[in-house]
Amino acid sequence: VETFSVFLTSLCQEESGSGEYCDNFTDLNLSHCFIGTSLYVRLLLYTRSNLDCGHELNHHHLSTQPLFNLTQPTAFVIHGYRPTGAPPIWIDHIVHLLAEQEDMNIIVVDWNRGAANLNYFTAVSYTREAAHNLTGFIMTMEEEGASLSSVHLIGVSLGAHLAGFVGANLKGKIGRITAFGLRGAHGHIDFYANGGADQPGCPKTIFAGKSYFVCDHQRSVFLFLCSLNRTCSLTGYPCSSYSDFLDGRCLQCETFKPASCPVLVMYHFLWHYVLTEVELSYRVDMVTWNQYLRWGVVYIRLHSGRNFTELLRLEQYTSTRLLAQFDEDLPNIQKISLRINTGNVIGPRYKIRLLRIRFTPLERPERPLMCRFDIIMEENMEVAFRPLPCDSRL
Repeated sequence: VETFSVFLTSLCQEESGSGEYCDNFTDLNLSHCFIGTSLYVRLLLYTRSNLDCGHELNHHHLSTQPLFNLTQPTAFVIHGYRPTGAPPIWIDHIVHLLAEQEDMNIIVVDWNRGAANLNYFTAVSYTREAAHNLTGFIMTMEEEGASLSSVHLIGVSLGAHLAGFVGANLKGKIGRITAFGLRGAHGHIDFYANGGADQPGCPKTIFAGKSYFVCDHQRSVFLFLCSLNRTCSLTGYPCSSYSDFLDGRCLQCETFKPASCPVLVMYHFLWHYVLTEVELSYRVDMVTWNQYLRWGVVYIRLHSGRNFTELLRLEQYTSTRLLAQFDEDLPNIQKISLRINTGNVIGPRYKIRLLRIRFTPLERPERPLMCRFDIIMEENMEVAFRPLPCDSRL
C-alpha cells in the first residue's frame, strides 16, 4: 500500500514522453474530502510550447521559468468547489482552446487543496485567502513588467468569486474577468443562457443522481468551450423577460438592424458582442396531439442536397413555439426530417400526431413560410417530409 506522501508525489508530477517532468493538477479523492483539506495554491503554467506538460511557477521568482513571457497576455483559469477532489474534466480542453486563440501564458490556479472539502462553507472560507495569494502573484508580475490590462481571469463557480476578489484587490485594473455560475447582475455585460436556470438536456429530477446537481451549473463552462472552438452560435436576443422569450415574443432583431442580433464569441483574448450575420433562424410552431403527456428532445434537419443541420430543444408536446438556429443558409429546402426522442427504451413506442408544423424565416422575410400538416410519428423514429407552402394542404 502506498503511503500518503508517495501517493501525492505520483499524482502531482509525472514524466512526459520526452523525459520532461510535468506538474499536474492535484488529484485527490473522497477520503481527503472527508478528512478535510487546508488551502494550498499551485500555479501551473501552460503555453503553446508545453500544452500537455504543466510547469509549476514559483510565486515570487518568476524568472526561474523561462517559458513565462511577461510581455504576452496571461489568462488565469480558476476552478471552483471540488466535493470529490477530482480534477475538473474541462481543464485540459480550456487550456488547449485558449492557446488556439492567441499566443499567451495560461495559468491554471490549482487550489484543489482547499476546494476539496465536503463542507462547502469551508471551501468558501478559503476563497479570500486564495485571492490574496493570487493578488500577490499578479502584483509581482506587474513589478517585473507585465501589464494588468493584459490579464484575464476566468473563474468558475467559487472560482468566479475568487476572481472577483482579486479584481477588487487590484482596484478594477485587471483587463478582463469572465465569471461563470453566478446569479444576479455582476459585470459590465451579464449573459443568462436559456434564462440562467434549467438548461436543455439536463435532468429534471433528483433521481438522476449527481448530474441533477451539477449539469445546469456546469453548462456555462461548456458553452464557453463551445464558443472557443466555434462549434455553436450563441446569439443574444433583446427581451424584457425569459418567459416572454419562451412565448416567442422576442425573436426579432430590429434593435440591431442593419446587422443581425449579437453573437457571443471569444476573439483575441476578450469577450465581445460581435454584430455578425448568423446564417438563418426560424420560428418553428408545432401543434401536436398525443394521449399521454410526455417530454423529450426535438431534432430537426433541413436538407438541401447533401447539407443538413440539426436543432436540439426540450419542449412539452402540445402547442409549442421554439427558435431554431441553423449554421447554414439553405435557400432551396427539399426535405425536412423530424424526430422526437423521449428516452423511452422499455415498452411500446408511443405515437404522436403532428397536426401542424410551420417554419417562419426570421432573417429572410421575403421567403415563403413552410408548413406540413397531419403526420403520424412514432417516438424515437425519424420522419422525413417535403415542406409545402403554408396556404396549401396538397
